[in-house]
Amino acid sequence: MRTALAIARKDLRQRVRDRSALVVGLLAPVAIAGLMSLAFHGVQSYTFTLGILDLDRGQVASAIVRAFDEPAVRSVVTVRSLADERSARDGIARGQIAAALVIPAGFSESVMGARPEALRTLSSDQSPVAAQVVSSVVASFAAQMDADRLSVVTALSAGAPAKDVSHLAALASGLRIPLRSVVAPVGAHELTIISYFSPGMAIFFLLFTISYASRSFFVDRSEGMIERMRAAPVRSAEILVGKALSVAAYGTASLAAIALVTSAAFGASWGAPGPAAVVGLALVLSVVALTALVIGLARSGRQADAIASVVVFGLALLGGNFFLVSNAPPAMRQLALLTPNGWALRAFTDLATIGGGFSTILEPVAAILGFTLVVGVVAVALAPRAVER
Repeated sequence: MRTALAIARKDLRQRVRDRSALVVGLLAPVAIAGLMSLAFHGVQSYTFTLGILDLDRGQVASAIVRAFDEPAVRSVVTVRSLADERSARDGIARGQIAAALVIPAGFSESVMGARPEALRTLSSDQSPVAAQVVSSVVASFAAQMDADRLSVVTALSAGAPAKDVSHLAALASGLRIPLRSVVAPVGAHELTIISYFSPGMAIFFLLFTISYASRSFFVDRSEGMIERMRAAPVRSAEILVGKALSVAAYGTASLAAIALVTSAAFGASWGAPGPAAVVGLALVLSVVALTALVIGLARSGRQADAIASVVVFGLALLGGNFFLVSNAPPAMRQLALLTPNGWALRAFTDLATIGGGFSTILEPVAAILGFTLVVGVVAVALAPRAVER
């Protein structure tokens, strides 16, 4: 073990002397996580300005305008009154408003008839979500109004005097549709973009350790260092353990530093320190196993770089390091669970939202360790050949 520790210290000294260690291990992940958080911030907190052109000024039209003043709608939509349709189109073209709702003249009177006037929503291809929000609010209002009318008709059919229609309509207007859809978040906390991309970028750059460590091994072998160590004599297992320890130490330090910096500087949430540390250690072990696998498969430094690049970017793309897995198609969500980084991101997301302790990470950690075991068995079978050839 003393020999393995000496080899690990040698590799770590070489890594620290290389300025890229600081860039790849800390600066780049923090910077990219911050930039991606800014880029996706608008997606998370979507708001827009709606222009309303009320040409009717009737009772029903006023009720529609008031519907956009509800607290839940007001948190997303800012309403601006418009003078005419030309100002609506000009406002959309200039980007001053995202959409416009046109209430035609005579709309309130037509609602009580057989063929009510149609409401129009003007929008551009640049803001399709705004049009969908407006249509949803109007559809909700229309459903409530239809329910009110049905209540009045039902009361009249049941024998209520026709002279009480106004009174019945007033009573119906105070009722609400009993069946409603309410958004109830499962997590105790909302997942912020920085809380997702901080672990995502940290894991992505941790995977680059595979490339550096495997290339370092072949550099040592080309310079005759591996042969000199074996002539010492140093067993092949000690050389491999020393290389593995250096990868584990560097990876652990990188994850810990990024977690501390992003939490303090950007308010990122990685979850409770204990469970988050366990997830990080499990992930580092998987990186160690992948490094050993690349060393066992490659026959030269160039081959090691090529194989490592495929592994790194393949895992990053499948695991969801560059995008929110929850927004991906079902097939991509399933593929993410075949990767250790995909399970790690799921664990960090659960810790940041649902919270909890070690029970929250049991399944992700078990999956990461299972992946590590499978890869490690193959790597152990190939590694002696890599050292001896």
